[in-house]
This record gives sequence, C-alpha cells and structure tokens, in this order.
Amino acid sequence: MTNRNVHLIETLIKHLPPSASALHLLDVNGMAGDMLTQARPDVQMTTISGDVSTWHFEPLQFDAVIAVDYILNDTFLSAVLPILRYGGRLIIANSRASMQLAQYGNRLESSGYVRILVEDIPPNGVLMRGEKAHITDDTHQRIQTVAGNEAEFIPLADYTGRFVHLLIRQTPNKPPWRLDPDELIQWDAVMINGVMIGFSSLLKAVSFMQPSVLMNKLYTVNKVAKFRRERVMSWAHRIVINPALTIWDDDAQLGFMPIDPYDAEAPDE
Repeated sequence: MTNRNVHLIETLIKHLPPSASALHLLDVNGMAGDMLTQARPDVQMTTISGDVSTWHFEPLQFDAVIAVDYILNDTFLSAVLPILRYGGRLIIANSRASMQLAQYGNRLESSGYVRILVEDIPPNGVLMRGEKAHITDDTHQRIQTVAGNEAEFIPLADYTGRFVHLLIRQTPNKPPWRLDPDELIQWDAVMINGVMIGFSSLLKAVSFMQPSVLMNKLYTVNKVAKFRRERVMSWAHRIVINPALTIWDDDAQLGFMPIDPYDAEAPDE
C-alpha cells in the first residue's frame, strides 16, 4: 500500500459514524479493509466490487459505505443511499479529485445526501462525506432506534463484544483540562440492586441514561467510560450488559462501586 493510500485511509477512519457495538461497513473495491480493521477491530467488514450492477443488499444494512480512490458517479450514489441505515455515512477519500469542492458537495446533495462535508486532504486529495437523512428530528428517538438493535440483559459471560461501557460518577466533576496536575479523581460505576450495569456501546449507554435521569432514577452520573471486555471479566463484581429500563421497577436501589480510572481504555474519555 502506498503512503498516499495510507494517508487517505487514516483520514477516512476519523469520519466513521457513531453506531451500536459494532460498525457494519461496506468497503468498495477492498482498498481500506485491512488497515481499517487493524485500527478498528470492532468493525464488521464486507468487501464488494465497485460495479454496482453486481450488488444485492437489503435496505438499511450498513452503518457506512467507504471507498478509496473511487470516481464519483450518479449510479454509485443512487445505489449506496438505500443500503445505508438512517444516519449512515458514505465516505470517500480520493486522491484523484477532478472537480472543485463545491461541485462534489452539490453532487452529493442532488443525490439525496445530507450533513455533507467536503474538504481537502493535504497534500492532495479530497474527503467527501454525506449521510442518509434520519426520519425524525428527535435526537433521543434516533439514539433509541440505533440502540434498539442490540440485545438486552446479557450476562457478561455470554457477551462477545470488544468493549463494555460503564456509567461513571467522577469526583471532582471536571473535564481533564481543568484538573490540577496533582489532583486525584475518583470514579464510581453505577450499580442497580447490587449488580454493576454495563453497555455494549456508547449509544446503548446513552439510551438508558437519558430516560433514567428524566425518571429521577439516575443522578450524579457525569461520564461514560469504555473498558476492554477482558479487563471487565477480571473483576469480581457481578455485571449485566444492556439492562432495559424495566430494571427500575419495584423500587430498584441505585448504588456505586469504586473503579480504577486507569483500567479504562482512555481514562480521560
């Protein structure tokens, strides 16, 4: 792989969309797959020829369609849009750009894409990104729709995802840049009825946290932290993955368990 393509793919990876626990990606012509899966082992990758006449996919199947050095054309743009989930992204990193940036944006817009971004990739190249429009303007409903695709109440022993997301109460409640160099922080993970709760994705965690706060069941939580499954498996605490809101029935008791911030994948996340 050339240095040029490595740079294009590195740029493309930064524009992958948020999703459930695993991103479902379609790699057109297979140029990004190996490098992308090394950077993001959590993705589920399908590789396909750029000849859209050979495609046979169900609607709403992919979180993103990615392509490196693929020449934009209307047939391709029309074929991609139906197979993206709502909010899914088409991302193209192209070193052979032949039009002005505004022309690429207009091309995406006329094909039905929204939230369009077109920018230069120095020293030469163009990043093009467009999304499939959501069917609702309600952000909470969007989160619930994506998160609803994942199973609930999974015992940790049966969970096969790469990461576990925990709801955290951090003391003091400050962003990393406001902490003094010698200031210690305390992380406490949420427990319900003596069981630690975890989530398969950030969206799944947020889809539980938001309504729980509105129900006055969950309070003082100010962070979602990500831990490798292997690390969580080594703890002695009982953990359940993706609890439903019904866990609050029958006067469930909120509790907290101290957690080492340096066990997290990124302590300042």
